[in-house]
Amino acid sequence: MSPSGTAGASGTISDPTTLASAITRVAAGGTVYLRGGTYNLSQTVTIAAGNNGTSSARKKLSAYPGETPVLNFSAQSQSSSNRGLAVNGSYWHVYGIVVQRAGDNGIYVGGSNNIIERTVTRFNRDTGLQLGRIASDTPRAQWPSNNLVVSSESHDNADSDGEDADGFAAKLTVGNGNVFRYDVSHNNIDDGWDLYTKTDTGAIGPVTIEDSLAYDNGTLTDGSQAGNGDRNGYKLGGEDIGVNHVIRRNIAYHNGHHGFTYNRNPGTMTISDNVGVDNAERNYSFDAGTSVFRNNTSCRSGSGSNDKIVGNSDSSNQFWSGSNGSRCSSYRGAPRWSFASDGRLVVTFG
Repeated sequence: MSPSGTAGASGTISDPTTLASAITRVAAGGTVYLRGGTYNLSQTVTIAAGNNGTSSARKKLSAYPGETPVLNFSAQSQSSSNRGLAVNGSYWHVYGIVVQRAGDNGIYVGGSNNIIERTVTRFNRDTGLQLGRIASDTPRAQWPSNNLVVSSESHDNADSDGEDADGFAAKLTVGNGNVFRYDVSHNNIDDGWDLYTKTDTGAIGPVTIEDSLAYDNGTLTDGSQAGNGDRNGYKLGGEDIGVNHVIRRNIAYHNGHHGFTYNRNPGTMTISDNVGVDNAERNYSFDAGTSVFRNNTSCRSGSGSNDKIVGNSDSSNQFWSGSNGSRCSSYRGAPRWSFASDGRLVVTFG
């Protein structure tokens, strides 16, 4: 498909079709290629529930090799019904696309067993990439599970009230087995990651966030801020509901509130091998629960609030209590990052 494609076209490279048409036609194991350029869209593009690949033959929605397709939804008004791309099918692989300026989430994943890879979600008017149930009557057994978001970036997402638009979120209504790996969330108006839970929907499934980076959340790239935003790097709960997330090998740098916060999650989370640097309040803020902390590092270039840890913590951690530990010499200056050819996130400081 291409920006100039037509719905009735055959869908070949010389006779491209549209995105809405292509996703209904592709068979399991097939690929929809998006040519580079800007696709100006006003309606949500939905991969419908039941439009599925299989575990051995995914359906793929991919950038054409060497090109960058941009799905631009600036024609949408801000509304919870105005998402960009809704992935409600299962066993899809979305690769290499940019989704921007949707009236709500840029990409919303309601299906299961999907891979979202090398995407960029930016300038959307709610969370850039969010996982959650398809509809209010979707039973818990069908909440999105076993999705992988990998080597993706989300930035400058901002809603009008300044308190909802995160970089990435798996909150409120998600099942088990969802993983974020090698992802970067920066300059969103609210949090880098949000794993919020509410009493009326109950506990979500444990989420894994690993080998990822959150920085400068709470302040947009143009310097704008909003007083209502939580501004954390990794917000890991809500409303005193225990969920045993796994948070490992991540970096939280210079976010506008805490780097890593339990946010009223009293569960037994695994918090290991993470680094918090120069977050505005605490690098680590855990006021309750029985989480296990191992080999975490907390550093500051100046003064700041002491970390607060409640749970199982031992001497492998170097938390901040007024001075830097020996490992902090490796985390001086602002982080620079890139994706390696195999998708791994590479972060250097200095």
